[in-house]
Amino acid sequence: METFQLVAQSTKQEQAAFYRKTYLNLAFGLVAFVILEAVFLRIEPLVSFMLSLTQGYLWLVLLGGFMGVSYIAQKMAYNDASLSKQYLGYLLYIVAEALIFVPILYIAIYYTGSPELLTQAAIITGSLFLGLTFVVFSTKADFSFLRSILAIGFFVAIGAIVAGMLFNFDLGLWFSVGMIVLASGSILYNTHQIKNNFGTNQYIAAALSLFASLMLLFWYVLRLLMSRN
Repeated sequence: METFQLVAQSTKQEQAAFYRKTYLNLAFGLVAFVILEAVFLRIEPLVSFMLSLTQGYLWLVLLGGFMGVSYIAQKMAYNDASLSKQYLGYLLYIVAEALIFVPILYIAIYYTGSPELLTQAAIITGSLFLGLTFVVFSTKADFSFLRSILAIGFFVAIGAIVAGMLFNFDLGLWFSVGMIVLASGSILYNTHQIKNNFGTNQYIAAALSLFASLMLLFWYVLRLLMSRN
C-alpha cells in the first residue's frame, strides 16, 4: 500500500486519481447492487424469508444484524494493510445492502405492478447526490459541523424506529422527509471528509461511505414515494 498522504495536501494529479478511483468504485458498487437485486428478487424462498423478517421484533433483529455487518465491512474497508480486505469489506457491505433492500423493492415493484417508482426514486436520489456533491466541491464551506448533528439525528431515528416496532405505530410521511434530510446531510459531511481528511490510498473506504449514504437516501426517497401511492 502507498504511504499515507492526505488528499487535500496532494498534487492535482494525485487528487484527480483519488477521485477517479473513488467514484469508479462507487459506480461499481451501484452496478453490483443492481445485479444482486435482480438475482435476489428472483429467488422466491429468499424473498419470502426477507419479507418475514419485516414483521414485528424480527425487523429489529434484521436491523441489528445489518448494523453489525456494516461495522465489520467498514473496519475491513479502512484496513490500510490489505487492498484485498478493503474490497472484500466493500463487497460484504454491498451484499448486506442488497439483502435488506429486498422487501422494500419487492413491495415497490410487485404490489404497485410497475418499476416506475424505482425509476422515479433513482432519478431523484441521483439528482440530489450530484447536487450535494457539486456544493461541496464548488465551495469552500466547512461541513464538519454536521458530525454532531448527524450523530444525534441518527440516534433519534433509531429510537423512533425501535419505538415504532415496540408500540406498533407507523412513523409516517414526515419521518421519511426527516430521514431524507439526514441522508443528504450525511452525503455533504462524507464528501467533505473525503475531500479534506482522507488519504490518497483510502478510495475504497471513501466509496463505501458514499455508497452507504446514497443507499440511505434512496431508501427513504422510495419510501416517501410509496407512501403517496
